[in-house]
Amino acid sequence: MSGFDIWGYHPNAGYLRGTDIVGYKVEATDGTIGKIDKHSEDVGASYVVVDTGVWILGKHVLLPAGTIERIDMIGETVYVNRTKDQTKDAPEYDEAKRAGESSYLERFGRYYRPHVEGGCGRVRPNAPGP
Repeated sequence: MSGFDIWGYHPNAGYLRGTDIVGYKVEATDGTIGKIDKHSEDVGASYVVVDTGVWILGKHVLLPAGTIERIDMIGETVYVNRTKDQTKDAPEYDEAKRAGESSYLERFGRYYRPHVEGGCGRVRPNAPGP
């Protein structure tokens, strides 16, 4: 089992606390999945919400900060270690439930943790460099 916290940024991802990444394009390992609609820096619960637009009919998907491989501040692009299918199959983000349920993020943790612990959390070798 991995000691990595999926709710925290990888130290080498290039994230700087206080940076507004809303509006950044999000790239999965196999193509574009949308743009960041919301971003949380909460300690132990950092995440981004991706608006998938017309790709999955406007679905909003929550990605824990630990799924982010790298942030290109100049290109305003976030690279995640998820495929498009993993993103499509992820639970949909619901702002009303997030506000009303203290354990809401646990649902996402159950979905993403096996992907990270199963080896999917490694940086892919063909990811564009900084």
